[in-house]
Amino acid sequence: MIDPVDRQRPSLALLTDFYQLTMAAAAWKSGMAGEEAVFTLSFRKSPFEGGFTIAAGLDPVIEHVAGYRFDDSDLAYLAAQRDGRGAPLFEQAFLDHLRHLDLAVDIDAAPEGTAVFPWEPVLRVKGPVIPCMLLETPLLTLINFQTLIATKAARVCLAARGDPVLEFGLRRAQGFDGGLSASRAAYLGGCAATSNVLAGKLFGIPVKGTHAHSWVMLFDDERAAFQAYAESMPGNCVLLVDTYNTLEGVRHAIETARWLRAQGAELAGIRLDSGDLAWLSQEARRLLDAAGLERTVILASNELDERIIESLKEQGARIAVWGVGTRLVTGAGEAALGGVYKLNAVRRPGGAWIHRVKLSELSSKTSVPGLLQVRRFRSGDGHLADCVYDELSGLPTPTVIVDPLDHTRRREIPAGTPGEDLLVPVFRAGRLVYERPTLARSRQRTLDELGKLHGGVKRFVNPHQYPVGLEKGLFELRTRLILEARGLPPEAR
Repeated sequence: MIDPVDRQRPSLALLTDFYQLTMAAAAWKSGMAGEEAVFTLSFRKSPFEGGFTIAAGLDPVIEHVAGYRFDDSDLAYLAAQRDGRGAPLFEQAFLDHLRHLDLAVDIDAAPEGTAVFPWEPVLRVKGPVIPCMLLETPLLTLINFQTLIATKAARVCLAARGDPVLEFGLRRAQGFDGGLSASRAAYLGGCAATSNVLAGKLFGIPVKGTHAHSWVMLFDDERAAFQAYAESMPGNCVLLVDTYNTLEGVRHAIETARWLRAQGAELAGIRLDSGDLAWLSQEARRLLDAAGLERTVILASNELDERIIESLKEQGARIAVWGVGTRLVTGAGEAALGGVYKLNAVRRPGGAWIHRVKLSELSSKTSVPGLLQVRRFRSGDGHLADCVYDELSGLPTPTVIVDPLDHTRRREIPAGTPGEDLLVPVFRAGRLVYERPTLARSRQRTLDELGKLHGGVKRFVNPHQYPVGLEKGLFELRTRLILEARGLPPEAR
């Protein structure tokens, strides 16, 4: 359900941080508009103290880049900005430059649903320096949040061990846009359906729902409420049984199920939304089975997440469908992914690429230079290791990868080991060259990718660290640039 990019949508060029525009103005004023740059988007640790991350947000990035423009109202707003002296902050000639800005960038990215890891570029932008700078904030906004939620959804679905997980979080999401983005990302991460009807319409996600406690409270008694709902929804009847007394509610649901069966229909399920879900589900299952309702499923909700679901599974809960809301759509346990967008190389007109590295007091925040790509090596049907390498130098074979934080940890990948590059072409000179998959295909990619990861990587507690390293030549180049930037001799390494 992907529509063609609509260039008539309102401009979102100002949905950025102010310093992107002041830097762009300074670059234009300095005569740097003709220079090229390479930036990569990456992250430093997987969220939720986990061992993997699921890439998401690329399709919204495509929408944003393809429709990127400054309209008259944007430029009028910028023209009204003043500096500390009261003078116009932006020169009119610069605003004219923005009016006619050609976003002629190359973008390469990991497809949505790909398992990605710290230190790896998830997305790479190459092109004129001003467009590259202007894209920083929107790309981070789109990738960071959806990747966080897709990863959370994948973890929840792993805990459910194949049971359907329904995303129920719209009412607890951070605003309308947060709700839509979360529903999209949750489905991409493996959820089977959403309660968010607009997300269903926009993204082709199956929609599911039951009824509220208020429905039961509208009637004088619970049995009458169930009967009225069953008469209205005989082919889609899931009854919420804990408004007053859960097990009594199950008995009333059984009475309703007998009426439905007499009409040629079946009670699809019951929902538990409070109390001891493990014990209540066991008792509810016993009552349903005794009534011949073995096919009536038990759905549970109430502040669930991957750890609670895992615990309920271990307790023998008889829950078959999981409704997960607040803790999913808010990424509970991790405020944000923490993705960063760093400059890796620059090129003057007619010149060669010059590698750039950013230093930090923390070694984990020192950047990696080059036109970065990731080669994922495979072993059988699974992932073996990932190598971050510089396309300007190529990938030698055999390949030696070096842990960027501990140069003594190295791994040699023999020549002939199968593998493929993770980043694929998305835009070339501002033109879309990527065949956008449906969201359902991206969801399937997530499931396939999780199946290729070692079980230890998917553990919630103390997960195994998937092997990721810098190609040996790139590691040595980075080390040399760090030493030069710190004014140290080569032997200091």
